[in-house]
Amino acid sequence: MGRMRGIEERPAGLHHQPELLDTAAEQALLARIRPLTFDEVRMHGQVARRTVRHYGMGYEFSSGAVTPGEPIPDWLLAVRAASATLAGLAAEDLVEVLVTRYPPGAGIGWHRDAPAFGDVVGVSLASSCALRFQRGTGDERRVFELLAAPRSAYVLTGPARTTWQHSIPAVAEERYSITFRTVRRHCTAHTAAHAPGVTPAHAPGVTPG
Repeated sequence: MGRMRGIEERPAGLHHQPELLDTAAEQALLARIRPLTFDEVRMHGQVARRTVRHYGMGYEFSSGAVTPGEPIPDWLLAVRAASATLAGLAAEDLVEVLVTRYPPGAGIGWHRDAPAFGDVVGVSLASSCALRFQRGTGDERRVFELLAAPRSAYVLTGPARTTWQHSIPAVAEERYSITFRTVRRHCTAHTAAHAPGVTPAHAPGVTPG
């Protein structure tokens, strides 16, 4: 894996926890995740190697639409609570969950998470990957890389979420990730309030009374 060209700089708003989970918790999650039915990721007519399963809120990759999704299952609640604590959020704020399977050779190119979503917490399972960051171009390009080892987690807020892009080079071994996200206020309260597993009091765009 080649070194990225640019000036190394850690993104403001990036937080990393090497051991969010213990081995037993990781294995319990993998026992639930591996039998899941995953959906393809299709963008601009191309099908990615990685596959996904959405909970809480649905997301259409081709259109960017956020829709009601299936309820967040009970077996994800403990890791969601731990992820929320790491990010300084209430567990109920993390209304969208994306479970991703990366078979060997799969990765994800440079991107920012969809603008409908806010803060991001990612949990790495089964094997390691490089998590790369970049902003700017040419002589102004800034880069950073961290190792997302199994059971570790990262948080993207502020500039790390909105200014920097991130990517994952092709993985050598099968890897899974669980990504928790808040939803921005411009996602309508109607959509959030009617999403299974999201109560109106905690729906994005609705201030609890």
